[in-house]
Amino acid sequence: MAEEILLIKKMADGRFHSGQELGEILGISRAGVWKKLQKIKDKYGLQVDAVKGRGYRLQESLDLLNRNSIEKLLIELGMDPPPAVELHTTIDSTNAWLMQQAALGIKSGTVCLAEQQSGGKGRHGRHWVSPFGRNLYYSMLLRFDLAPAQVAGLSLTSAIAVLRLLRQMNCHQAGLKWPNDVLWQGRKLAGLLLQVSGESSGPSQVVIGVGLNLGMGEYGEAIDQPWADLSQIPQIEPYNRNELAARLTMHLRDVAEQYLQQGLTGFTDEWHEYDLYLGKPVVISSASNRHSGIHMGIDETGGIRIETEGEVRTFHAGEVSLRAT
Repeated sequence: MAEEILLIKKMADGRFHSGQELGEILGISRAGVWKKLQKIKDKYGLQVDAVKGRGYRLQESLDLLNRNSIEKLLIELGMDPPPAVELHTTIDSTNAWLMQQAALGIKSGTVCLAEQQSGGKGRHGRHWVSPFGRNLYYSMLLRFDLAPAQVAGLSLTSAIAVLRLLRQMNCHQAGLKWPNDVLWQGRKLAGLLLQVSGESSGPSQVVIGVGLNLGMGEYGEAIDQPWADLSQIPQIEPYNRNELAARLTMHLRDVAEQYLQQGLTGFTDEWHEYDLYLGKPVVISSASNRHSGIHMGIDETGGIRIETEGEVRTFHAGEVSLRAT
């Protein structure tokens, strides 16, 4: 384990720790501790306070992820044995790592989490801002005997899994924007990115990536669209990141099993219950076209139905936005 990570774990409580105490952990001098703390700031973006006579502390305490805690929670929730949980301090992308490992035969159900991502992506290749230890950067691998086209609906049902988690936390104001954005008061709270691969007739494998904003803080200034995080939402039930990771794993597993039994039609009513744009005037746009109309919900293939120019048309790609009235 990198020496800087040992310091971060020790200082995650947000309390002051003397240079001597920190030096003893690593077997280095106080001057060496200072150099390591500068690396923490430069590499992980964590701010450190230094007060003479008191020592050093992180400006904000951290709720760090712990593999053993997550696996224990999964067992308590009924997943015994629990799936493999791969935990990284910093990584390019949890999705990319799972896709690489899937090609090497890693087990279905494996979960990958990171404290920080350097190359996380949302839909359309947008950069996903990922400050260290603040949010949830999560991916799950699932394997199916079905063809890739038959599992495409998981893009929508996985968003329902996130909504079920949020409702469980007493967040009843959040909702969905087609195909899988999670919004609160019109601002993005969570996003999903699914990557599907396999033979045309099956089998296939799906990596479900979820980015859930918990406490973005000043790092939100780098986001180029309206955003929200759980810290802004009143009446949220108390949580920690390990519990969120475990409960999200349960909900994703549940919707995957339901999808295998019922297909997307088993989720249509629930999707429409959460759909924030249903019945409203919208615009769906692509690189070359824009269509305006009334959002009429989704069909059994996951396409969005828009009433435009006297007919209902179904679209399977494009960016949806509310139309100004």
